[in-house]
Amino acid sequence: MKSYYILLFALLLLAAPAAKAQTQELELAREYFSQGDYGKAEALYSKLIAEPRLFEAVYPDYLRTLLARRNYKEAEKLVKKTIKRYPDVPGYAVDLGLVYQAAGDKVGAEKYFSKLLEQLKPEEVIAVASVFMQNELYDYAEKTYLRGRELNKNPLEYNHALIALYTYQRKSDRLIPEVLNLLAQDDQELPYVQNMLQNTLSKEEDFDVLEKELLVRVQQNPDKLALNELLVWLYIQRRDFYSAMLQARAVDRRTHSGGARVMELGAISAKNEDYQGAIEAYEYIIKEYPEGPYYLIARQRLINAREEQVQHTFPVDLQKVRSLIADYEALLAEVGRNAQTVEVLQHMANLYAFYLDDKDKAIALLQEAVNMPQASPALVAESKLTLGDIYLLKGEPWESTLLYAQVEKANDDTPIGHEAKLRNARLSYYKGDFELAQAHLDILKLATSREIANDAMDLSLLITDNTGLDTSTAAMQDYAAIDLLIFQHKLPEAQAALDKMLQQYPGHSLTDEIYFQKAKIYEREGNFEQAVANLQKITGNPQNDILSDDALYRMAYIYESNLNEPEKAKELYNQFLVKYQGSVYAAEARKRFRKLRGDKVN
Repeated sequence: MKSYYILLFALLLLAAPAAKAQTQELELAREYFSQGDYGKAEALYSKLIAEPRLFEAVYPDYLRTLLARRNYKEAEKLVKKTIKRYPDVPGYAVDLGLVYQAAGDKVGAEKYFSKLLEQLKPEEVIAVASVFMQNELYDYAEKTYLRGRELNKNPLEYNHALIALYTYQRKSDRLIPEVLNLLAQDDQELPYVQNMLQNTLSKEEDFDVLEKELLVRVQQNPDKLALNELLVWLYIQRRDFYSAMLQARAVDRRTHSGGARVMELGAISAKNEDYQGAIEAYEYIIKEYPEGPYYLIARQRLINAREEQVQHTFPVDLQKVRSLIADYEALLAEVGRNAQTVEVLQHMANLYAFYLDDKDKAIALLQEAVNMPQASPALVAESKLTLGDIYLLKGEPWESTLLYAQVEKANDDTPIGHEAKLRNARLSYYKGDFELAQAHLDILKLATSREIANDAMDLSLLITDNTGLDTSTAAMQDYAAIDLLIFQHKLPEAQAALDKMLQQYPGHSLTDEIYFQKAKIYEREGNFEQAVANLQKITGNPQNDILSDDALYRMAYIYESNLNEPEKAKELYNQFLVKYQGSVYAAEARKRFRKLRGDKVN
């Protein structure tokens, strides 16, 4: 026995150098292949393929080498021998069809692959599909999975694999029925389905197909909540918040779920300036759940949404502003003036100061909010910021700076602290101290809040783009002073000052900004024809490309909402979608265009 082990050890010692030499030859063959020296690579691989220990490492590279050298007969011979040697590895059978393809025999390859799929066994599906995928034969990978369904007599078999394949290929027409079939079987798959659709759907036509298919399935399966939730998600993706809210409300009625989803859609609608959708959401909560946990919040948010609607309907109706204040007063009378109603005091103060010119009343309300016992620190901070704005309205910027600084110091490196810094930066800008304003803005460009970072970036670009020359600094100072007049609602003075700038600085880089400001003032005053005329001076000048998408979208909106010329609006929205597909307004413009075109809105 001892002599046996001695002999075995001696054999291992003799084999070790040989194994090392083969490994070195394998590395050398790979190096030749990578350098395109296929002849030398083939010579080495043809020897190494006979070594069982190295077969798995050598085979794929050897096959690629033979195909690279167009040695199709030897490649066919290699694959057939391998299939015979390893009959239980179905992936090798795919390689034979790949050889036929490489040799230019497409018909032979198709016949071979068809026969391979006919003879496929259920346990071979995943392995064969994987080889097709590795060789980018995605159609055959799909056929393999679908053949597997037939063999297993299960219409949902390999569902996830097919969804992943269609997502990768961006085949939305195939993906949509697959994900809906999956969702019909398992509500828990909703996040996965939403993710796959979000990664794939990009064209408006894709969303149309999904909407049509979803509506059919929702009607057929009204109790399938996941389908309803996906429809809500779809409307949100399309920025059709009103339809999303209607769908959420219908689901809530069936499930009696307390209105949480409707409240969420109300908030989304309000944030995206769909105030009517928000109003209807909150009215629904108030009517359906008067004893529910969202009742008081819905009462307040309903007035908030109406307030936003009034503020964005030009010219602002002061009688409606007084009605809003009365609504807020009624709410305070019902629930009391306490820590939970500080936000109501803020809204009332804004209305008094900015629309009714009663700054003293506004200041009294905000001081009440700031001194409210147990009030949320965040609401107190917001009240101080609003108080700072009102002192700026009164022409007392030092009081404003003090309040902004207090909030910033108490809320360092938080969104409310960043907002305070942004207002201080804007105040420096109003005063013409652009260097100090830029110092604040450079910090805010890195703010965690995207809105604050974007606002900081916009103001910073406005300053840097228009203070590059010595002569332009004065123009920028004049423009900043006009911005302050607009903030203070001194619109006639601002309009006159803008006209003076056009005369004083002809052809200046601020010209497009001036025309855009004039258009906004005219719009706020209800003079929509003049608003359009000034916007056309931007869109009609090729040099004014920075604000051209803003101006064209605004023109279309005015024709639709204020001038009651839907055909003109439709024409401009279409023009916008052709010219500015990447604009931030593109989604909203598309929705409005489709509505004007007469597309079905559910």
